[in-house]
Amino acid sequence: MSSKRFGYARVSSIGQHEDRQVEMLLAYGIPERDIFVDKQSGRSFERQQYLALRDSILRAGDVLVVESIDRFGRSYSAIKQEWEYITKTLGADIIVLDTPILDTTQYKDLLGSVITDIVLAVLSFGAQLEVDTKAKAQAEGIEAAHKRGVKFGRPRAAPENWDELYGKWRAHEITAVECYRTLHISSSTFYRLVRAAKEEDASE
Repeated sequence: MSSKRFGYARVSSIGQHEDRQVEMLLAYGIPERDIFVDKQSGRSFERQQYLALRDSILRAGDVLVVESIDRFGRSYSAIKQEWEYITKTLGADIIVLDTPILDTTQYKDLLGSVITDIVLAVLSFGAQLEVDTKAKAQAEGIEAAHKRGVKFGRPRAAPENWDELYGKWRAHEITAVECYRTLHISSSTFYRLVRAAKEEDASE
């Protein structure tokens, strides 16, 4: 059975476009019908197109072409695991267009394998380092914002008549139980709303 070449492209979200990756794969000679595309984060492996290609279509001797090594994932372990599964377990080859040395169809001797392993490790580590750096910066930014009093997340709306009944509760005209039962909310929700209202009053 003759081998086939397949292309795989991935972008991280629905709002991103895979056009550039697909154009590179087409220019390399991959037929459009053999290009598989996912719009899914590199941190998740719920990638329907990739899994279908890897588990049901790729055969020994086939070639998988990707634009960049991080199309396999954004962590060192994920990239290494996928690379070894495709090249060793399935017996297929991989070509990475932006890193010509990562071409298992060309470098099959021992030296080539060693060089490929080193380059793969370095690039995989770089992909994970980029993600870790962004995550750390984001966490530090959120922490700094919290210290400035910035609140994140969508505020949960208070139930109808909250202001009226909350005012009566504060004036000791009704009990807390009467208040949250009338509002049809739980006691925990009631006291959460009370805390939010007090924080809002304190900030004004």
